[in-house]
Amino acid sequence: MAWFDHHCHIPPGEAGVEWHSEAQAAGVERLVTVGTSLDRSLEAIATAARFEGVWATAGVHPHDASDGLDGLVELLGSPGVVAVGECGLDYHYDHSARPAQRNVFASQIAMANDHDMPLVIHTREAWDQTFEILDREGIPDRTVFHCFTGGPDEGRECLDRGASLSFSGIVTFPNAPENRAAAAVCPIDRLLVETDSPYLAPVPHRGKKNRPALVPVVGAAVAEVKSLSVDEVEAATWANATRFYGLESPGT
Repeated sequence: MAWFDHHCHIPPGEAGVEWHSEAQAAGVERLVTVGTSLDRSLEAIATAARFEGVWATAGVHPHDASDGLDGLVELLGSPGVVAVGECGLDYHYDHSARPAQRNVFASQIAMANDHDMPLVIHTREAWDQTFEILDREGIPDRTVFHCFTGGPDEGRECLDRGASLSFSGIVTFPNAPENRAAAAVCPIDRLLVETDSPYLAPVPHRGKKNRPALVPVVGAAVAEVKSLSVDEVEAATWANATRFYGLESPGT
């Protein structure tokens, strides 16, 4: 068995080499490095081409929504690109105007549907409008709420729409009991784990830069919440991420 960190942001250069090597040594054999703008999506695609067991997404984060989507759809057919995103709404920071966030999110949902690709969602303090846009546009068959920050009520809303939930280091934070409650009720076949590196290092690594090698710490915390063995969570999340990104097909 091995771990799959399905959402991280691998840096370029030697730092990326170090991250990848350290992840492999920790038993994290597959990674998805995530695009958040056109330039960073291009960077993610180049990183995926550089390393064994690494894939990329192409998307525009709500922080960058004001820059638009020009050139994004052309990236979806690039080798190694396995999903659209991350995209969504972030009403905590509002780095882009909310109307731009909503329009860019809706357009990326349409791209995922048109290309039969998974959708990776970032949502923060915008649950109602996130669900409203998904319901209007049609939620893609493979949709994940990455770095899930809600509680069991929000989790059930996501699950009722057929989406998966991905848990990060937040599940280890002492001040996040609602997040652990959501993990507890999430069916094991709809659950993924991630680091969101370099952000959100799990306890006991708070205050340090996060990295994919720490995804087993997240998995262990999920296992404790769900009263499962770590091996069970490792096997299930590997299978779930592999299926979600369509990596079971030969030559993918």
